[in-house]
Amino acid sequence: MVRSRVESLRALMRKKEISMVIVPTEDYHGSEYVDAHFRTRKYITGFTGSAGTAVIGREEACLWTDGRYFIQAAAELDGTGIILQKMDEEGVPTIREYVEKHLEAGDCLAFDGRVVSAIDGEKYAKIAEKKRARICTEEDLVGQLWRDRPPFPVHPAWILEESFAGKSAKEKLADVRVEMKKAGANLHLLSDLCDIAWLLNIRGNDIPHVPVVLSYLLMGENWCTWYADMGVLSEEVQTYLKEQQVQVRPYEEVYRTLGELPPYNRILLDKKSVNYSLLNSILDEYQIVDGVNPEQKMKAVKNPVELENIRKAHVKDAAAMIHFIRWVKEHVGKETITELSASKYLAECRQRQPGFLDLSFETIAAYGPNAAMMHYQPGEKSNAELKPEGLLLVDSGGHYREGSTDITRTIVLGSLTDEEKRMYTSVCIGNLALANARFLYGCSGLNLDILCREPLWKQGIDYKCGTGHGNGYLLNVHEGPNGFRWRMRQDSMSVLEEGMVTTDEPGVYMEGKYGIRIENELICTRDSKNEYGQFMRFENITYVPVDLDAILPEMMSKEDRENLNSYHRMVYETMAPCLDEEDRLWLKENTREI
Repeated sequence: MVRSRVESLRALMRKKEISMVIVPTEDYHGSEYVDAHFRTRKYITGFTGSAGTAVIGREEACLWTDGRYFIQAAAELDGTGIILQKMDEEGVPTIREYVEKHLEAGDCLAFDGRVVSAIDGEKYAKIAEKKRARICTEEDLVGQLWRDRPPFPVHPAWILEESFAGKSAKEKLADVRVEMKKAGANLHLLSDLCDIAWLLNIRGNDIPHVPVVLSYLLMGENWCTWYADMGVLSEEVQTYLKEQQVQVRPYEEVYRTLGELPPYNRILLDKKSVNYSLLNSILDEYQIVDGVNPEQKMKAVKNPVELENIRKAHVKDAAAMIHFIRWVKEHVGKETITELSASKYLAECRQRQPGFLDLSFETIAAYGPNAAMMHYQPGEKSNAELKPEGLLLVDSGGHYREGSTDITRTIVLGSLTDEEKRMYTSVCIGNLALANARFLYGCSGLNLDILCREPLWKQGIDYKCGTGHGNGYLLNVHEGPNGFRWRMRQDSMSVLEEGMVTTDEPGVYMEGKYGIRIENELICTRDSKNEYGQFMRFENITYVPVDLDAILPEMMSKEDRENLNSYHRMVYETMAPCLDEEDRLWLKENTREI
């Protein structure tokens, strides 16, 4: 199937005199997760992971993806003829290095400018110019071959009330205009869907499990225009937008508007966010102010209303998770449970919680060796049956009116090897060490990441991903700029601010054997202040026990044991009043001191 699709694409390339095609994962807005309509990279390669870029040449085809997907990609690309390029591995070229090496004078490099970021598009254009090649950015070549392509997503928009958002859209727009003025800009172009949703207090359903509306936004010093499908806006939403002084225009009109605005404007935009075609629509007379969207940090720092709501969401989510963990441990081996049926049962547990809206992402339920693939998704062919032995990794979350959750628990289903217990205990020690960190204001996740990894690094073991990411408020569960990672890069330097919510999720992934991950969410808060400065700490808001059946107390220091016991006391005190008698008794036993 994949081989024939690649050959069909090459036939189209020959017809159009194109030498190389770049096929990224993104939609027109650079979204991490995309609707089925935009999954051209999946269509042409067969790789189902959420991150990756394909480059199809006349004779060779490659796919780049990150460490989360190395095992999965190797399996899914097997037999396709597509070469896996493992990003950030020694000796592996970057996409741009590969393109520059293989592009020749007179060639034509093609990509759909709507799904490539402005910053990447400019770099590809420079490579083409350097190699005396042409670029073609006006055509969606894979889309021309995709006969049964899903339709463009169109779903109703809805209002997130101020009692949940904590601040009106009108107030947020005023705050953004202050930042525009600081940047010396009189216009601001937004393409990032989560930034737009946060700014307008509007949500939708145009990306599965990410409640956003496909749209653009352009604002000036005293006006704001939202470019969206007019058919998705109810009378209530239209009235609300007028009250917030936001005009609405058709989705595609943004390109024409950018070409018709008066010249000599200074427009603030993020070239990593807006697409290449949008950038090329802007008149040459404009002065581009390229910088991170101010909305990114604003939405990352949750306000007091959001934080209080988020805590409530986590209590609801923990009630669902505690019941699920008890159920799976008590029923495994007594009835048939598979990865998919376990995921379905967990979804039902969440759906019973008041205010539940949707899963915050597709549940990862991975048993045994499947858990070594960090973002494994069970399917009909790979739907493993659970047995009363080994480990089940469950990474899941929910969207509630009060916010979004992201939690991973690795559940003991029966007998474990000494190695599995040792690795589980090491992961737990690292998770709690980070959660209990006390640090001076000004630290970034880069400074703290080693606290999580140290117990594994001492054993010569690592995990090929970051330790944690920001979490959106009823938006994408992956949100910047905050996060924990050790590798030095520009987006790892963001200061951890009071009110930021970040995941803490170390893990171990042994190919062909097992996978372990423990994931909690942490709110960054102020601690004491003295002559050395402002100290900060974390508030742990994930109220679900880790599995004591996998813990080796003799591996833990006195401080490690106290960290775990203290965490479990907090879990029990928070959740006991919210549970029925059976779940409460189970929780009491499973938060016992060690």
